[in-house]
Amino acid sequence: MTSPMTETGKIPDALAEARRHPPAGSRAEEYVDFASRRFVLATDLDGTFLGGSEADRRRLYEWIEANRGEVGLIFVTGRDPQFLEKLCAETFVPWPEYVIGDVGTTIARVEFDESGAGRVRPMGPLEDWISEAWGDAGPKVRAALDGHPGLTLQPTAFRHRVSYDYDPGAFDASAHDIVAEMGLDSLVSDNRFFDVLPRGVSKGPSLLRLLAHLGVPEHKTLAAGDTLNDFSMLALDLPGVAVGGAESGLLEKLDDRASLHKAQAIGAGGILEAVASLGLHPTPPAPDPAG
Repeated sequence: MTSPMTETGKIPDALAEARRHPPAGSRAEEYVDFASRRFVLATDLDGTFLGGSEADRRRLYEWIEANRGEVGLIFVTGRDPQFLEKLCAETFVPWPEYVIGDVGTTIARVEFDESGAGRVRPMGPLEDWISEAWGDAGPKVRAALDGHPGLTLQPTAFRHRVSYDYDPGAFDASAHDIVAEMGLDSLVSDNRFFDVLPRGVSKGPSLLRLLAHLGVPEHKTLAAGDTLNDFSMLALDLPGVAVGGAESGLLEKLDDRASLHKAQAIGAGGILEAVASLGLHPTPPAPDPAG
């Protein structure tokens, strides 16, 4: 995917300065600091945090950087750690403190070296259940779905999942049965992707595991997304936002969620809209009316 960020040159001084100064102290102190934020944004990337107008993305990102002491940031995404490191290093997207990556099969923290370079480091103990549920399923999945109608294997070698590009016109739905018989889960999202995941593992359960580890109250967490692979996160009993332009199938499945804000604004603008609407912070900038 080509990043929607249009500027990969000079990073605004305030953002660059923030990247050079990660939280100080021990990890225990860091967890206490993170849990004490006014709220934590747990956000999908494509179509959500990276979606909307450039003006709204800048408003959101700069507001987060200016309020790091009050706003925590977790990326909850289908993207892998290498993509995230490149994204944050080369564009004006702010670094998160923690990451739920690979559709929930990676749980990680962001660390910075002495030069300020950020790295997404898996948190081993939090991933043990994922590794156990997956085992060595990758080769078996690839063999079982080799040549399956409507599925094209993605080239990235993920640790605890196998992912395909999905062609709905050519797809043979028996793939779901094949995956289920292997004791694994299958997930179609955005009508473009087919993921094979460890049984019971997805964005929602992994986010809850991380929040519990960090001591973050669920009611102080805003989950943001736009496609069906965000369903397990947005269906949790915590504040949520389906940003403008969200997948219709997602909205249908979440129709009875009282704590879900269905935003009008697209992407980053929808997040800003929800922060204000749900009263999570007193000073979020308003989305661009033209966005």
